Amino acid sequence: MAGYTRKMKQSHFDYERQSQPAHGAVARLGTFIALVFFAGVPAISFSRPARLQQSQSAQAPVIVQPGAPGKPSRTLPPSTKATLPPPSQADVEFMQGMIMHHSQAVEMTAMIDSHTENKDVRSLGARISRSQSDEIKFMQRWLAARGKPISMSMPGMPDMNKSNRPMALMPGMLTPEQMDALRNAKGAEFDHLFLTGMIQHHNGALIMVKNLFDTAGAGQDAELFNFTTDVDSGQRAEIKIMQSMLAKKSS
Repeated sequence: MAGYTRKMKQSHFDYERQSQPAHGAVARLGTFIALVFFAGVPAISFSRPARLQQSQSAQAPVIVQPGAPGKPSRTLPPSTKATLPPPSQADVEFMQGMIMHHSQAVEMTAMIDSHTENKDVRSLGARISRSQSDEIKFMQRWLAARGKPISMSMPGMPDMNKSNRPMALMPGMLTPEQMDALRNAKGAEFDHLFLTGMIQHHNGALIMVKNLFDTAGAGQDAELFNFTTDVDSGQRAEIKIMQSMLAKKSS
C-alpha cells in the first residue's frame, strides 16, 4: 500500500513538471500577442500633470485679434468679451417700424377664428400669425441687445393720437376704417377683405425692405440682413398664395 502511494505521488509530480512548460508557453504567447497588439498604437500618457495641463488649456482659450494690414496680431486676455458694432439709425428705425407693422398683421389674423369657416384662410392665417409673432420676438431681441428702445416714438416715425392709433401709417398698413370693416365682416366678405388687406400689408413690408437697402450705410448688420431677406422672400411667396386664393374664389 505504501509503495502504491509513493507511485501515485511520483506520477502527480511528473504530471506537474510536464505541465509547467505548457503553462509557461501560454503565458509567453499571451505576452507576445499583447506586445504585437500595442506595437502600432501611439503611446498615451495618463499622468496627472498632463491631464491637468489639458484641463487648464481647455478652460483658458487663447483669443487672438487679427491686426490691420501690415500690423501684427494681438493676444487678448481670456476675459475679453465681444461687442456688437453700433447699428445705423436706419436699421433701428426699420426694426422698430416693422414690429408695429407685424403687430397689425397678427391682429388681423386673430379675427379669423370668429369670422370665417374657410379652411384655406384659417390655415394661411395660422401660418402668418406664427411666423410674424416669431419675427416680432427676434426684432425685440435685436433691439434690446443693442440697447435700443422697442417703441418707435422718435423723429420721422408716426406718433400716436388719443385713440392710441398711429397718425401716419407705414407702407401697406390698413387704415382704421379698413380694420373696422374687417372686424364687421363675416364669411365670404371677411375672406375677401382679409386676403386683399393682407396682400396690401405684405406689399408694404416689401417697400420697407427696399427703402432700407436704398439707404446709404443701412442693412449692413449680418443678422438684420438675413432677417430682411427672409421677410422679403417669405412675404412674396405668401402674396402669390393669396392671389391664387382670390382667383379661385372669383372663378
